[in-house]
Amino acid sequence: MSRTVVITGMGATTPLGGDAPSTWQALKVGTSGVQALTHDWAEGLPTKIAAPCAVEPDLPRVEARRMDRVSQLAVTAALEAWGDAGFAVGEDNDVDGERLAVSCGTGIGGLQSLIGNWDVQKERGVRRVSPYAIPLLMANAPASNIGLRIGAMAGLHTPVSACASSNEALAQAADILRLGRADVVVAGGGEAVIHPFTMAGFGQMMALSRRNDEPQRASRPWDVDRDGFVLGEGAAFFVIETLEHAQARGAKIYGTIAGAGLSADSHDMVQPDPSGRGQMLAMRRALAEAEIDASSIKHVNAHATATPQGDITEAKSIRGVLGDGTEAVVTGTKSMTGHLLGGAGAMESLATVMALKDRTVPPTINLENPESDLGIDIAANTARDLPAGDLAAINNSFGFGGPNVALCFTNENVTD
Repeated sequence: MSRTVVITGMGATTPLGGDAPSTWQALKVGTSGVQALTHDWAEGLPTKIAAPCAVEPDLPRVEARRMDRVSQLAVTAALEAWGDAGFAVGEDNDVDGERLAVSCGTGIGGLQSLIGNWDVQKERGVRRVSPYAIPLLMANAPASNIGLRIGAMAGLHTPVSACASSNEALAQAADILRLGRADVVVAGGGEAVIHPFTMAGFGQMMALSRRNDEPQRASRPWDVDRDGFVLGEGAAFFVIETLEHAQARGAKIYGTIAGAGLSADSHDMVQPDPSGRGQMLAMRRALAEAEIDASSIKHVNAHATATPQGDITEAKSIRGVLGDGTEAVVTGTKSMTGHLLGGAGAMESLATVMALKDRTVPPTINLENPESDLGIDIAANTARDLPAGDLAAINNSFGFGGPNVALCFTNENVTD
């Protein structure tokens, strides 16, 4: 699998902005997208803060009614990426549909449609359930909705691996291209589950921050006073293609997906293996596939959810792979976006790619009292510059149940 895989388009809708450029600009200056929930249903919950999308999806009403919110967000971000890559929606997109695929990760899928239609059935009877209920709620609906709009016929793939889902979608997309099964893949993921059920479920796990009085200071990876993550929503997508295909059509290139590493902890349904063995395996596999030495990594966008055990384990894992005293600048962008669950990996891959392209690592905000002996160089509260020359970075995504995905990106082949 020697074919080079490059990124030629990006799109996003996140708690920080309605598109990729606004999201990136907000990340660089340390903007928080966390806010107090104003819904009546939040009153009885221990956590009353979240990070909803900054801009509502703007889709035709008829289309929107036939999509769960996660599909609406995914389609919005995917079409932005599609246009950013220089393609048009419809038959005149200059891509053979039989050589075009979609890979879209989501951790939960159409939860709001599932619960909403169940409530309707209980209250009003089976005849009032929407005829679109199943297409609304199924996990592969976002991938299918994207594929319908761009004419993708080479496959519609839906990795479901909790918070690692969208990075697994990117890894799968890169494999599809390297194996010659497609020339272009639209890849990424999303999540939209800011809902009383999920807020209650994560709350019962003691996984969510309860810093309700200061929402924008609640998500604080590696800080001694961290008390859990903040639930976010959003989607991020990429157009990725072989280098040959991109160059043949004169496409701009944001970066290269040099390698991917997948592993599993096989330790616990919720807690990471404190040894970091599975996380380190994923990172080492990504480096091996990329044929990059650990000393070449200059940046890590960490999973960094601001949970007590998770942050400590990941710091240990990063040291274990990159070495004590590594020069890699580490950041945790969930401090600004909250945790997008299945969409987190793609969102953070976007941040990683742009960090290499702009040579700027966005900050980890709210890091006021760092844990001692972390042994990693964190971009605390202020963006950091990366050096000139060739750059490589890792983006980590780890999920409930133990899935781990590490992606290795480089600034090789980047065009202005």
